[in-house]
Amino acid sequence: MSDQSQPDDHPSTELDPIEAELVDPGATGGGGGAGDPFAALGGLDMGSLLGAAQNMQAQMAEAQERMAETEVEGQAGGGVVRIGVTGGLEFRSVHIDASAVDPDDPTLLEDLVLAALNDAVAKVNELQAEASPLGGIDLGGLFGGG
Repeated sequence: MSDQSQPDDHPSTELDPIEAELVDPGATGGGGGAGDPFAALGGLDMGSLLGAAQNMQAQMAEAQERMAETEVEGQAGGGVVRIGVTGGLEFRSVHIDASAVDPDDPTLLEDLVLAALNDAVAKVNELQAEASPLGGIDLGGLFGGG
């Protein structure tokens, strides 16, 4: 018979040193030791970070809701053309004073309407900056503004 080991019918319950290192419960425990995956992040508390992110998300949703309900008015020509719009860019009203209508110069009225629209959008952008829980950080039109 040879000196070579024959496989047993009963597998060994002992782990070789490499396998033992991979499954060592002390290496992956939550004790903050060398095996702690967050230790390299300076002891970052992921629970607190997640809670802060959820709080920020709730504040953003609340700010969006308030803005969607707030209406501003863009004006042109000293108020002869007025456009009402919500913070969610839902246009609600247009008022054109009769003095702004010149049948001989329709482009004047077109320019006044365009200027009032631009004024309304600028006011919505200001509203968004003020309402942001991030303290006025430019969110690149996150709430629908341009």
